[in-house]
This record gives sequence, structure tokens and C-alpha cells, in this order.
Amino acid sequence: MAVTAARARASYAADPVRSRGRLHSEPASATRSDFRRDCDRIIHSTAFRRLAHKTQVFIPHEGDHYRTRLTHTLEVTQIARSLARALGLDEDLAEASALAHDLGHPPFGHAGERALDRCLGDYGGFDHNAQTLSVVTRLERRYADFDGLNLTWDTLEGLVKHNGPLTDAAGRPVGRYAEAGIAGAILDYCARQDLDLARFASAEAQAAAIADDIAYDAHDIDDGLRAALFPLDELAPVPLAGDILREIAAAHPGLDPTRCAHELVRRLITRMIEDVLAESARRLAALGAASVADVRGATVPMIAFSPAMASADRAIKAFLLPRMYRHPRVMGIMGDAERVVAELFGRYCADPHNLPEDWRQGLDPADAGARARHIADFIAGMTDRYAQMEHARLFDSTPELR
Repeated sequence: MAVTAARARASYAADPVRSRGRLHSEPASATRSDFRRDCDRIIHSTAFRRLAHKTQVFIPHEGDHYRTRLTHTLEVTQIARSLARALGLDEDLAEASALAHDLGHPPFGHAGERALDRCLGDYGGFDHNAQTLSVVTRLERRYADFDGLNLTWDTLEGLVKHNGPLTDAAGRPVGRYAEAGIAGAILDYCARQDLDLARFASAEAQAAAIADDIAYDAHDIDDGLRAALFPLDELAPVPLAGDILREIAAAHPGLDPTRCAHELVRRLITRMIEDVLAESARRLAALGAASVADVRGATVPMIAFSPAMASADRAIKAFLLPRMYRHPRVMGIMGDAERVVAELFGRYCADPHNLPEDWRQGLDPADAGARARHIADFIAGMTDRYAQMEHARLFDSTPELR
């Protein structure tokens, strides 16, 4: 049996020895690199455990085999490590970026995020990336000397910038931040420790970001088929997915649909990973990347799909949008979930005494914005089932979300 040796560290990989360090200085570990310690701190955090009971697309009553935020996170982590290993990157930093990337998601997936964004409309809205930064720098309270997890600068910049720079060189917001501006939580933290918002994150963080795309495409197809939201043959015209299905049919005539679906997902992940590896190697060579600073200073991401695969990725997402994310069965449940979140927010704002005692502490009745943000922090940390329990405690009628 052939065994592939681990690739030597590339010159453009992040190096924990050369990290910009932590906001609060700590002695080095005798047994773990700083990036490995980041992974371990994330895994042992309360926010990480809560991912097990937060919706990905389906809520728990649908069955035990659908993805949760936790299982999605673990799948993203596996893909990110595979990419990092093959490219000679630091696997621990890629893992840390992947493990923490969804810690800021509220209950009920994107439905909860939409509801909180509306609730905070007068106070800058809600952004799950900014909330993730708040979780790991402020809301986790496990250590005697500081709030948060005191992760390395390298991990934090990856969480904030994994999808690219947030500003241009002059400090003007770019991309999706151009209209709404950069979330206050990010700006507040950057005032304490500059995360260099005008530059790209490390290749490791970029690997985690594209691993998220790969996991979404493959596993949402898997969950959608399992839930019977669409049949397997509807994927036939979809680029890449249809090609793989035809390959499977030629190699395994008459294969049962369940095995065929699993084979599709497996091959889809493999093709996407192989494409990212080839395209990233091409980009890194074209740049002449010799350091992590070269990666951060590039004008385009270094870890990316080829143009053809990027087109296939868009086609898969376009296929899933009406058939899964906006399927009437899903939208009905998510509409009720948005109502639960919005009504909880309204009730806590109207009467903060409904909050747990430790969350009532520090509320400034004269600062409506700070109070709204504080309440949003509490709701964003809820699991799906806790949010439903709280709603049932405070209201006479709670949607069953079925």
C-alpha cells in the first residue's frame, strides 16, 4: 500500500515561530506550536460545542444524518488540512481557521442571521464573521487573565479576512463591505491589534475558505438528495456534477441511487481539491511567492479554483438555491425560525430582566445601541433548541419548526 510522505514546509507557508503573537503575551508551550494551541483552544471552547446543536440547513427533527454546524465544520477542517498538506502549508493554522470559521453563526443558520441583521438595522446590522471575532476575543470567558481565547494574530486575521481584504490601501471598505461599512466589532478590535484589513490573509486561511465552498457544494447536494428535495437525475445538466454522474453510470451500470449519491459526493470533493491544488500551484509560481508576506501582498487570492471550476461552483450553487435553500419546505421552517429570533430580541429589549442574571450585568439603559448588541450576543450564542425553549418560556405560542 502506497503512503504519500508529508510535503516539506513551503517558503510561503505561515510559520508559528514568526507569528505576530497574541494580544496578551503568554509563555510558549513546551509541546505545541502556537497554531496548534489555537486549534486546541477552539475545540475546547463552549462556542465550539454549541455548534453540535445549530442548524446547517435542516433542523433536528428532520433526522440524525443531516449536517449540523459542527459536522459541517469538521468536514471543512478535513478538506482544509488536505489542501494545506499538499501545498506545504501549516496544517495547524489551516485547521484553526476552519474550526473557528462558523463560531459566530446564530441559531437556525442563515435564518437566524437574517433576523438578527434586521433587529440590529439601526445599529450596523449583524455579520457572522464579526460575531466570530467577538466570540474568540471577547465572549468566551475561560481564562483568568483575559477574555476570549487569546488566539494568535495569524488565526484572527484569517477569521476576519478569509474571503479577502476588507478595505483598500486608503482604508475604504471594499466588496460586500463597500455599502454597509465594516462591522464595529472588527474596527474595535483592530484599534487594539491591527489585523491589516487591506491585505489578504495567509494561504492557510484561504485554504480554509475554499474548503468551506467545497464542503457546501458536496454536502448540500448530499443532504438535499437525502431529504428528497430534488432527484438525482436533475443534476444531469449541472456542470461537473452531471459529468461525474455519467462517469459513475458508465463504470457502475444500475448502481442504486443511494450509493450513486455517495459516489458523486466523493468524486466531487476529489475533483475540486485537485483543481484547487493545480490552480494554487500555478498562481503561487506566477507570483514567485517566497514568503507569507508575498501571499498577503498579492492582488488576487493564491488559493483558488481555476476559472472552469469557479464556473462549475457557481452552477452548483445556482442549482441548489431554488431547490434547497429556497425550497418551500425549508423556507416555511426558516420563516418561523426568523420569527422566534426576532421575538426573543424584542422581548429582551423591552424587558432585560428576562435575560439570565449574568447577562443582565453591565447593561447600560442609556445606550440603546450597546444594549441591542449585548442582547444580540446572547441570542447569537444560543443553540436551536435553547432558542425554542426560551421562546416557549416567554411566549404563549412557539412554532414547532416542522
